[in-house]
Amino acid sequence: MGASDAGVKLTAEQDIADKIAAARERLIVNEPRPNGLAALSAAAFAATAAVVMAGVVVMGPGVQIDNPNASYTR
Repeated sequence: MGASDAGVKLTAEQDIADKIAAARERLIVNEPRPNGLAALSAAAFAATAAVVMAGVVVMGPGVQIDNPNASYTR
């Protein structure tokens, strides 16, 4: 094994090391931080849905809302 073979081997090992380092960088995933506004919006939506469902329960099935534009015939 001559001096030139050792240089080629070191160059090949460096190339492999560079490729491994590049692959490791690609594996690192930057996770987005949780958004407080999204959580607040979800809570507001859930609260609104709860109030609407409670209103339906309080009004009951016998309540009729008249809409003059709607027509229903039997």
